Amino acid sequence: MSKAPTRSPGIKAVSALPLQGRRIVVTRAQEQSAGLVTRLHELGATPIECPAISIAPLRDPSPLDAAISHLETYDWVIFTSVNGVRAFTERMTALGKDALLLCQRKLGVIGPATRSSLEKLGCTVVFMPGAYVAEAIIEQIGDVKGQRVLLPRADIARDALANGLRDLGAQVDEVHTYRTVPGETMGELVELLRQRQVDAITFTSSSTVRYTRDGMLAAGLSEVEALELISRAFIVCIGPITAGTARELGLSVAAMANDYTVDGLVDTLVDLYAAQRETNG
Repeated sequence: MSKAPTRSPGIKAVSALPLQGRRIVVTRAQEQSAGLVTRLHELGATPIECPAISIAPLRDPSPLDAAISHLETYDWVIFTSVNGVRAFTERMTALGKDALLLCQRKLGVIGPATRSSLEKLGCTVVFMPGAYVAEAIIEQIGDVKGQRVLLPRADIARDALANGLRDLGAQVDEVHTYRTVPGETMGELVELLRQRQVDAITFTSSSTVRYTRDGMLAAGLSEVEALELISRAFIVCIGPITAGTARELGLSVAAMANDYTVDGLVDTLVDLYAAQRETNG
């Protein structure tokens, strides 16, 4: 007997399978898309994995190695992604360092998934903002004047957090922990959109928006053609930074999650299609 699908507490009970029959594109890196894909399956959707980005190791890890070797000199280590935690701790292991050394620093994170990845290591996270964006970290972290802060980050991460902490008087070192490279499935997405086989496209970061557009350009489309095709589907974003990037590129955002998490994104999809059903009678 098959097991009944489970729902996170945040999902509103619109129906047993509120996303039944919806074909929803997941542009998130395949390395971190499993949770979203599973949730969509549970609610009746057909997830279409078209990763716009992929996570790659650094070509030169020496700056990261140096930061790890001097970890005890930092007051804070602040992570902004699960990928950052994974890459940082994997490099610690490669250098023969116990990942528990990280737990001796004051640890800050941008959101609950990143916090959970550190807690699985046995670490205690002392700070997480109420809203899961860099700007909220700056507003809520408190007095960091004169303190040394290490920011392990992606190679294409925004500068907002580092600059904001410096404005608060912190001494900030940024170090790349991994590279973000283009995915290789945008040609498939182009064909699906041309055939109108996509109901919604989910974006979980600014990089997924930009790399989706760029991948379609690399597949031979003009920018006008790429944006027109993307706009054939509902565009649903995980938060305001991602939504802002989509709008900057000329896309119309159908919905944005209030809770900037995967569960929040799924909630938003459920609400979007519930509202559509009501409108259509």
